[in-house]
Amino acid sequence: MNKRFIIMLSIALLLALLAAWVANRWIQSKAIPDKKVSVVVAAVEIPFGVKLEESQIKEIPWPESTTPKGAYSSKAQVVGRVAMNKFYPDEIITEKRISEYLGGSTLSALITKEYRAISVRVDDVVGVSGFVLPGNKVDVLSTKRDRTENNQAITTTLLQNIKVLAVDQEASQEKEKPAIVRAVTLELKPEQAEIMVQAMQEGTIQLTLRNPLDNELEESAIKVPEEPKVVMQPKPVEKIRDKKRVLKVIPW
Repeated sequence: MNKRFIIMLSIALLLALLAAWVANRWIQSKAIPDKKVSVVVAAVEIPFGVKLEESQIKEIPWPESTTPKGAYSSKAQVVGRVAMNKFYPDEIITEKRISEYLGGSTLSALITKEYRAISVRVDDVVGVSGFVLPGNKVDVLSTKRDRTENNQAITTTLLQNIKVLAVDQEASQEKEKPAIVRAVTLELKPEQAEIMVQAMQEGTIQLTLRNPLDNELEESAIKVPEEPKVVMQPKPVEKIRDKKRVLKVIPW
């Protein structure tokens, strides 16, 4: 082999190694270590709907670049709030998964702002054989008799995509097995609650279970027929015959 070729190859390899070493040192000098911040995580398994206590949470260091939005930095910000979901050990607690507790039952802390909770008496049919569970979405159907002579039963879709807060006195979304219940608590707006109460007074209601991915609202295919308008016929006016006038001459 040519001696000159061997020397040139050796020099090329040496220069390549030198360039790689310089590049590596430059990258290391420019690299900034990821800053650590304190985040609050679950220290133990935390059930749904319980008030968070200091013994259930802890603070751990976490890379700032991967810290989720809404995470808390101190335990004091979390203690006393209500868990809206189940937390597992070392799971980061964020503001969207807990709710502020201001007294009363823990269920009141789970109600969305500007909404109301209303309980509806159900049976095995209305409650979809017990398959309606907390966290499900349902439609509410209303059935009532019309006021015409036929007295037909009219069914309409009263409310759509309504969230179930609790069944009986169970509000945990970890509940999976169906069970026959006596009441279902729904989350409604004030005007929807008025419609619901009126429907229960005028007839019966039925719940229909929705697919959790189906959030579309459709117009009801069945429309309530308008009540026939009664047209008041004016009474015939009785003509009054003119009386004959008699002129009497009074003598003086």
